[in-house]
Amino acid sequence: MSQLFNRSQYLVSAYRYDQLPEDSGMEIAFAGRSNAGKSTTINALTNHKGLAKVSKTPGRTQLFNCFEFAPGQRLVDLPGYGYAKVPEKMRKHWQKEIDHYLMNRQSLIGVVIIMDIRHPMKDFDKQMIHWAHQSGLFSHVLLNKADKLSRSQMAKALQITQKAIAAISDSTTCQTFSALRKEGADVLSQTIAPWFQAAHD
Repeated sequence: MSQLFNRSQYLVSAYRYDQLPEDSGMEIAFAGRSNAGKSTTINALTNHKGLAKVSKTPGRTQLFNCFEFAPGQRLVDLPGYGYAKVPEKMRKHWQKEIDHYLMNRQSLIGVVIIMDIRHPMKDFDKQMIHWAHQSGLFSHVLLNKADKLSRSQMAKALQITQKAIAAISDSTTCQTFSALRKEGADVLSQTIAPWFQAAHD
């Protein structure tokens, strides 16, 4: 597995877009529903068990959490999306800030869209794939929690999801993943590490 992301360190947390680091350099955003396992995924990728704070209660990522692994190169854990128990006011705040981030962030080069493999391709997931494709950004889908399925179920879910993605975007890649077991972390690393070089060129 690439050692690139092992150097990741916590940089800053932002409640609002204007509290984010200066909009320069390059960053990849991790997006997904609140219970998709975004924080656990970042920990698996960076090989840092406690880098991104993990909560037993979905929806606890209520901030933009930024991690830097090289000067001007960042990973951004976006606030979880669509969790029903979050107050309406908070949900609206997140939606506004996430939308503003996605539409305006010049340093954003790609997005990793994390889904629960048992419940993939919800409306928000489809919107993210479509938006990334239209915006010319790199995009990669992680079907997380693959440890919950048998190998045959996992293969079937991957096949169905790939077909659904292809109807939206011809550039979005997809893989199965288990943040819990760190299965697929090497594939994830090898997929997104070249984005930084390609964007730089």
